[in-house]
Amino acid sequence: MLKRVVISGIGGISALGRNWASIRQGLAAYENAVVAMPEWDCYPELNTRLAAPIRDFAVPAHWTRKQLRSLGRVSQLCVAAAEDALTDAGLLGEALIRDGRMGVACGSSVGSTRDIRDMGQLLLEGAAPGFSANTYIRMMPHTTAANIAIFFGLTGRVIPTSSACASGSQGIGYAYEAIKFGKIDLMLAGGGEELCPSEAYVFDSLYAASLKNSTPKQTPSPYDAGRDGLVIGEGAGMLVLEEYEHARARGAKIYAEIVGFGSNGDGSHVTRPEEATMHRCMQLALDDAGIAPPAVGYVNGHGTATEQGDIAETRATERLFGRHMPISSQKSYLGHTLGACGALETWFSIAMMNDNWFAPTLNLNQVDPRCGELDYITGEGRRIETEYVVNNNFAFGGVNTSLVLKRWG
Repeated sequence: MLKRVVISGIGGISALGRNWASIRQGLAAYENAVVAMPEWDCYPELNTRLAAPIRDFAVPAHWTRKQLRSLGRVSQLCVAAAEDALTDAGLLGEALIRDGRMGVACGSSVGSTRDIRDMGQLLLEGAAPGFSANTYIRMMPHTTAANIAIFFGLTGRVIPTSSACASGSQGIGYAYEAIKFGKIDLMLAGGGEELCPSEAYVFDSLYAASLKNSTPKQTPSPYDAGRDGLVIGEGAGMLVLEEYEHARARGAKIYAEIVGFGSNGDGSHVTRPEEATMHRCMQLALDDAGIAPPAVGYVNGHGTATEQGDIAETRATERLFGRHMPISSQKSYLGHTLGACGALETWFSIAMMNDNWFAPTLNLNQVDPRCGELDYITGEGRRIETEYVVNNNFAFGGVNTSLVLKRWG
């Protein structure tokens, strides 16, 4: 018998804050967290000087030196978010999370790039002052999932999801499926990314990074005719997913239920998104949830503010849901947090659904006529009461994900 999967704990770190109250306040202020990065002036070939960094993160005082040895910044962010999520769920320090009933599904685009630099220096020069026995652990693709499992003593399954912009949402989706099919009772699921100019270089080289360096609050502009590219951000988001009967037996509070997940591949191009497979991915999620498109009241778009991405995803969304579907993108506030965006935006989708208030897309003044016809939320937040919301994320490599979330209670 298939199991029901609920969300019983949430933790996240973003440039707008570390709890929903501060993030909600930031969203309602209608100003993004994008800033100029003068520290990037040392990279003359990097044209963009924009990012949405987390300025106030500090390693918790109770973490030990031994624990920190294997934690690069991306793992620190994810472990901190996981600690918040476990605390929120009333599970931190409980024996039941260490007896095999809890696992982790988590990823990032890359490991900690500082350690990748040290490894590169070692290979190029034969020595690197920053190299140590833990360098590989901090830089390896599954560093977040492995470090979370070890930090909290989780002995259930470990599912690394290093799939660029879909890392967080794939982590949630695969964790959902593991519980749904009765393989495990509890999963920590999500993703993270640390800020690094190397990521900005990637999109800069593709002519896909914003160059509005003197006006950081005016960019990014998802879906807008005048957009000029994305802005890189950083963050982490982790959710506690739990089998419903297990959650009910321990009296857990429940934020929402995950009822559908779809994931597929474009199978055509490594960086050019495909409308047809995006549409199919969303349809797979609705089929999994057993609902029709009209049941959904809001779509949280991937909304990177890149030309091909915006056009393909909105056309696919219109094709499935119709022109009256409300849609917005929180990347207009936080930039593109890459491996974290799927987890953070799933969290925001749930919180906005529970608040009956959905944030607009900032800097969306004139919808690109090549985008799909949808009900773009602009200007101010909108009150919407709905039982279902959908969160979409689409990644390099042609990796597509769609999650269907149901209101609880």
